Amino acid sequence: MVHPTLEALQQQVVEHLRLIYPEEDHETLAHRLIHAVGAEGHCVMARPRSEPWDQQDLIVITYGDSLRREGERPLHTLKRFVDHYLAHVATGIHILPFFPYSSDDGFAVIDYAQVNPSLGEWADIRDIAEETRLMADLVINHCSSRSRWFEQFKADEAPGRDYFITADPDEDYHQVVRPRTSELLKPVTTAAGERHVWCTFSHDQVDLNFANPQVLVEMVRIIQLYLSQGVSIFRLDAVAFLWKEAGTSCLNLPQTHEIVRLLRTLVSFYDPRILLITETNIPNRENLAYFGNGNEAHAIYNFSLPPLLLHTMLTGDCNALKLWQMSMPPAQMGTTYLNFIASHDGIGLRPVEGLLEEKQIADIATTMEAFGGRISWRSLGEGGLRPYEINIALYDAMKGTLQGPDQYQQARFLCAHAIMLSLEGLPAIYLHSLLATQNDLDKVANTGNNRSINRHCWDADALEAHLVDVKSHHHQVFVGLCQLARLRQDQAAFHPSATQFVLHLGDELFGVWRQSQRRDQSIFAVANVTDQVQTLRLSSLNLIGTQNWWDLLSGDDYPDLHGDIELAPYQSVWLTNRSRETAT
Repeated sequence: MVHPTLEALQQQVVEHLRLIYPEEDHETLAHRLIHAVGAEGHCVMARPRSEPWDQQDLIVITYGDSLRREGERPLHTLKRFVDHYLAHVATGIHILPFFPYSSDDGFAVIDYAQVNPSLGEWADIRDIAEETRLMADLVINHCSSRSRWFEQFKADEAPGRDYFITADPDEDYHQVVRPRTSELLKPVTTAAGERHVWCTFSHDQVDLNFANPQVLVEMVRIIQLYLSQGVSIFRLDAVAFLWKEAGTSCLNLPQTHEIVRLLRTLVSFYDPRILLITETNIPNRENLAYFGNGNEAHAIYNFSLPPLLLHTMLTGDCNALKLWQMSMPPAQMGTTYLNFIASHDGIGLRPVEGLLEEKQIADIATTMEAFGGRISWRSLGEGGLRPYEINIALYDAMKGTLQGPDQYQQARFLCAHAIMLSLEGLPAIYLHSLLATQNDLDKVANTGNNRSINRHCWDADALEAHLVDVKSHHHQVFVGLCQLARLRQDQAAFHPSATQFVLHLGDELFGVWRQSQRRDQSIFAVANVTDQVQTLRLSSLNLIGTQNWWDLLSGDDYPDLHGDIELAPYQSVWLTNRSRETAT
């Protein structure tokens, strides 16, 4: 007799499959998927939606070899750094693709089942996962042209011959939305003759054919492998492009959303603590759709935040950031935003389409080029090009305003992170932001890849020398960000799902009010986003007069609630009513 919880799971999966593959044997396919994820050994239906995160959580994003030491496996070097420097700062580590690859710094996966030997082995991954929540990429849309599956495709051998999308080069693909300028179709000589394969990102990254359900089964098997190695958070890379259908944009199609729902159902049954995060660098409204009805992604990347916060810091005007935050719906129970300012990729510009004017975007791009950055472009469906992302180290992006460089680089950089850490959602900080790494122009010259500018590889010993040098900006920024992160951990009002309201304080001051879920703490987080001294009138905050208010960041008390605070350029305050004994 089938266990009743497995029976319920089987029915749920069948319902998903009916929408994705109307013509398939849904019962058989559902059984294969349940077996592939290893659900029979768990037999635990997903519990009522809860929130497996709180204000203590912070994810650090890094490549497996961002830190190197001669004679040591990079993953071992990374673990030593995490244990020594980040043990009380980060609760999660996102190690970017750590598999054998052929291009795109890991996102053209040759073998999903192996750890790149130049980084280490599965034992190193498990060691990291034992100490912290491990986030890994499921590079789901495409694989390397050097993968075993694609070699089978070229030889016209099973199973790979049916794993890729082929198309007629004479058809009209003008509606297809892509983030690159290369040709969509790549001609390939195979044992069955010349065929043209679909390549959304590059000709070395060949799109997988999810219209073939066996590809979905293979991907679920990969998920199970990663689960067995300690991965507990999955980043679904480029998932918005997953399903292709003639005559459409091939972006955010219904089948794509249903596959995300199916994966959520499977992993939630396996272990309700497993999280799915969708990486969808697309306009804001489309990005929000990946929450579904609380049944798709547990978290979505808040892609509009980096360019809007950059715009704010460059202009000294927070109006666009404020309007966007006011328009954002609170995440449903069991879901949250993943807030970040920098990542291994650039600062995407598509997420601010409709939020910033074209001239404002152009001004950002021009200023970033003046600060040493690069601009990457994308092809438009109707022809032509448009800026797709800015490639620059975030520390260098903050070296000035639209008027040029100034003396406030470090203050501006810390201010941006203070704002990010105060917002509703789960924060993630790129390792190179923690280290205040600057533009790596030599790496760009060596690779020819604009994104290399923000993918520096540190000599671990040289880095540690900087981190103990109190005069080094690396030390100063690292200490400043760690202090902000640790302080945030103790504030119930900064729980990812705590109440948030945007404050109306003019264009020079950005502020939010956060209230803890138990309503026992309020924080008014306010930042001066300009290079001039600004006055914050406490009376504008409507602080409760019977409570004692003080600033978590400076420690200053504010007994006169009708007084003013003079905020220095890029200074932030986190005003709270919580007693000092419980807030620190």
